[in-house]
Amino acid sequence: MELKNDLTYINDILLRFGIYVYDRDMVNRLMLMKMEIQELHRNGLITKEEYLNSILIINGRMAEEK
Repeated sequence: MELKNDLTYINDILLRFGIYVYDRDMVNRLMLMKMEIQELHRNGLITKEEYLNSILIINGRMAEEK
């Protein structure tokens, strides 16, 4: 999978496991995405590269939203 620098990349990962994250508030949505990505990584379901790239994207977007 090619790395993308946006939330589509993260949604693609989550959708592989049937996880849909939606909240009207973007900060809440990002926090939920981060929790789901962390759980997938903790359980060994995604690679370290996918995890780190996702966390970087989420943290960047959270900084933009604040």
